[in-house]
Amino acid sequence: MPELPEVETTVRGLRPVLEGQTLARVEARRADLRFAFPPDLRQRLTGARVTGLGRRAKYGLVDTDRGDTMIFHLGMSGRWRLDPDEIGTHDHLVLETGAGRRLALNDPRRFGSVDLFPTAELAAYPAFAALGPEPLGPDFTSDYLAHALEGRSAPIKALLLDQRIVAGLGNIYVCEALYMAGIAPTRAGGRIARKRLDALVPAIRAVLEAAIEAGGSTLRDYARPNGELGYFAKQWRVYGREGQACLCGAPVRRRVDSGRSTFYCAACQR
Repeated sequence: MPELPEVETTVRGLRPVLEGQTLARVEARRADLRFAFPPDLRQRLTGARVTGLGRRAKYGLVDTDRGDTMIFHLGMSGRWRLDPDEIGTHDHLVLETGAGRRLALNDPRRFGSVDLFPTAELAAYPAFAALGPEPLGPDFTSDYLAHALEGRSAPIKALLLDQRIVAGLGNIYVCEALYMAGIAPTRAGGRIARKRLDALVPAIRAVLEAAIEAGGSTLRDYARPNGELGYFAKQWRVYGREGQACLCGAPVRRRVDSGRSTFYCAACQR
């Protein structure tokens, strides 16, 4: 599933193509993805000017001058294709700008979603209402994290994946950040010393920023709008490296928690 860095990379790839442009044509080529497209999607977007693009957690945001924001989620296999030569079977939403550019939302497994919501009320959008702070934003601090984890007995990895605590973190980047901070993924969140949380917050930021710089991580279907893959997988220290040597020489281990693989170094992470 595309995680925060992949969605951020996607938004940055769409911005120079869409921002300031009028949507001359909008075509939903089926009735739904994971959820139904808004029935008035074409009417509300056709002729609208895109005033800005952004991201909340793992959702991309496209603001328009009509007071609407198009909210998209890439699901398991979604990606935007920029100026495709042909519209394919899995291109389910097509946008054309007045400048002659074409974008297609491609989602073979159809776990993604597209919605419209009033821009001024985005904080109340159901998927956003309970989200924690953005990990790259000013509200995600070690003070905040210490308060959020206080008294919690659940493993730190599970807590960091809880979108109510911090928005947008996914499995790959939590594994990498915990390794960078030297914290065992199974350690109870409420029993992590403040000094270690002071190291964890910048580790999370550093991992995400490096992943965005590398264009995200391509596992199966993900690619940037221009077709380039994400190359952060080449920088993984533990994720996907079961049995390989950590920098310390010990083997990277893997365990499965709630259906997710956790990769870690028992020698480096305590």
